[in-house]
Amino acid sequence: MTEHVACTGAVNAVKEVWEKRIQKHSDDLKREKQFQLKLVRIWEERVSFTKLKEKVTREDGRVILKIEKEEWKTLPSSLLKLTQLQEWQLHRTGLLKIPEFIGRFQNLIVLDLSRNAISEIPRGIGLLTGLQELILSYNKIKMVPKELSNCVSLEKLELAVNRDICDLPHELSNLLKLTHLDLSMNHFTTIPAAVLSMPSLEWLDMGSNRLEQLPDTIGRMQSLHTLWLQRNEIACLPETICNMRNLGTLVLSNNRLQEIPACMAGMASLRFVNFRDNPLKLEVTLPPSQSADDEEDRELFGLQFMHTYIQESQERADNQVSCSTTLPVSADADG
Repeated sequence: MTEHVACTGAVNAVKEVWEKRIQKHSDDLKREKQFQLKLVRIWEERVSFTKLKEKVTREDGRVILKIEKEEWKTLPSSLLKLTQLQEWQLHRTGLLKIPEFIGRFQNLIVLDLSRNAISEIPRGIGLLTGLQELILSYNKIKMVPKELSNCVSLEKLELAVNRDICDLPHELSNLLKLTHLDLSMNHFTTIPAAVLSMPSLEWLDMGSNRLEQLPDTIGRMQSLHTLWLQRNEIACLPETICNMRNLGTLVLSNNRLQEIPACMAGMASLRFVNFRDNPLKLEVTLPPSQSADDEEDRELFGLQFMHTYIQESQERADNQVSCSTTLPVSADADG
């Protein structure tokens, strides 16, 4: 019995020794693999950083990172060695995300990442208080973070053709220097309240959305001089549009308008309009032009069309009122 116990103990001891050796060998292999992977990552980072440095140029005194039509789905952390960059221009690279460390690039003036596959704007974007232009058109962004409102120097924001953006956080009304905003080809059903409250906005494109009407508060956009609203579902215009005293360009083609507000005839700053492809109630024929040059310059559904339409609409309304107020002559009066 004692010999059996001793034999079993010896076997267990040998087994334990072998298990420890196997475990140690396995751990050594794992550490070796991790070390090799770390070396590979370090090498890839160095190669990527070398490639990035080759893409850095100087134009008009700015330090610019410019990459186009090369695959860069992610940006390496080694990019942080180039925090002196003032502008990023990365187009058609397949970039999937803006790096979380974007806020470390305090010298950035322009961030142009259009035509990529970005699905999210990181909240760290709000740390870029000196950023003047943010261009993220032709991506896959679905929402805009409120932290973007901290980019107090922002003058130009382009979010066109992201398809799924349907609203903006109200905090963006704090972008006091924003003059240019492109929200075309998204899913907006109304002009966001934040946009209506941007005090310096001069140029707005909301074409190819799902707008059904314009808010009465649109008249508060006193700085706006260009408004693109083509390819929407707008059925009528509010009278308050006539309060936009600086509006010079208004594009309303491909909507559902049936009437043009008479007050628009008094919009003195209006220089270009387009009412093409709307189901307007009246068919208006423009008077013949005075010369061939006038014919070439004339927009078929432009400013002259608008004034002619309003004039004919008023004349028809006056005629209807005149007819309705004329008393019929009785048979007794004739006798």
